[in-house]
Amino acid sequence: MLVIHDAYDAGDLPRGGIAAIGNFDGVHRGQLAVLDRVTARAAETGLTPTVITFEPHPLAVLRPAEAPPRLTSAEHKEELLAAAGIEATLVVAFTPEFARTRAETFVREFLFGGLGLAEIYVGTGFVFGHRREGDLALLARLGAELGFEVREVEQVRWRGERISSTRVRRAIAEGRVEEAAEKLGRPHSIRGTIARGDRMGQRLGWPTANLDTEGELVPHDGVYATRTRFEEAEFDSVTNIGTRPTVYENYRRVVESHILGFAGDAYDRAVELFFYKRLREERIFPTVMDLSAQIGRDVEATREFFTARRRLGESGSNGPSLSQDSSSRTHTTR
Repeated sequence: MLVIHDAYDAGDLPRGGIAAIGNFDGVHRGQLAVLDRVTARAAETGLTPTVITFEPHPLAVLRPAEAPPRLTSAEHKEELLAAAGIEATLVVAFTPEFARTRAETFVREFLFGGLGLAEIYVGTGFVFGHRREGDLALLARLGAELGFEVREVEQVRWRGERISSTRVRRAIAEGRVEEAAEKLGRPHSIRGTIARGDRMGQRLGWPTANLDTEGELVPHDGVYATRTRFEEAEFDSVTNIGTRPTVYENYRRVVESHILGFAGDAYDRAVELFFYKRLREERIFPTVMDLSAQIGRDVEATREFFTARRRLGESGSNGPSLSQDSSSRTHTTR
C-alpha cells in the first residue's frame, strides 16, 4: 500500500481515485462499511481505492485534555486499512495551522485540485474543516460544481446503537472486550515490547511477560483470556491488567501475560496482544498461595475457552447481527 505522510503539502499525489475520508481510529465495522464501498467501486472502475485520514486525532491538537485514547496507532491503522483493500493512504498532518483551513478550501485545493478524485465516500454525520463547518451538503454542492460524486454510507448498528470509535473505546475502557470485538469485527489488540519485570510471576509459579505498550487503549483492570502474537507465532495467554494488590501496595499499573506453551527468552521482542474475554476482576487474595491457585484456575478457564473456539472453527457467536443499508445514497453525479 502506498502511504504518503504530510499529504496536504506533498506533490506528485495519486490522482483520480475513489476515496473515503475520516479519522478511522480502530477501523471498526462502521468504518469498514465505508471502505467496502470504496473498494467495490474501485474494482468496478479500475480506479485506486484511497483513504484520506488525519494524524494526530484533531482533539489532540484542538483540545488536548479531551483527546481520546487511541484504539490503533498510526502504523497499526495503516496496516488495517491495507488489509481492508485500500491501496493508497494519504495522511494529512493535523496541525494548528491546518485546523484553520476552511472546508471549501480543503475541497477545492486538495480533494479536487491535488487529487482529482472521482468519487468520495463518507459516513453519516461526517463533518470537516475550520470549526467543523463542512458537511455532506457542502461536499455535495462542490461535487456538483467540480465534477466528482459524493456518496453517504449508512450507519452500521449493533443492538440498536450506531457503531462508533467512541462507543468502542467505552466498551474497552470498561472491560467489555467481547462487545468491542463485535463492533470492531476482530478482537481489540495492543502492541508493544516485552519488558523486564520483577519476576513475581516466576516466584508464584506462573512466569509472565510484561508488555511495555505503545499508547493504544488498554482495557479496564482485570484478568483476560488473550492471545500473544510474536512475528512468527501466536500463543494462548492469560493477561492481568492492574496493580497486583495482593503482593504490592500502590504498585504501578502493569499488563502482564502468562503465555501458554511458550518457552524461551521474550525480552525486548515486539508482540501484539489480542483480548478475547474478560475472566474476572483483579482483587486482593488472603495469601500469595491463594493468588497462585486462582491463576491456575484462570489458566484452565483460558484453555477451555480457546479449546471451545477451536472446536467451533474459531467462529463462536458474535451475538445479534449487524445491520446497515446495502446501498449508498448518491448526492451528486457527474
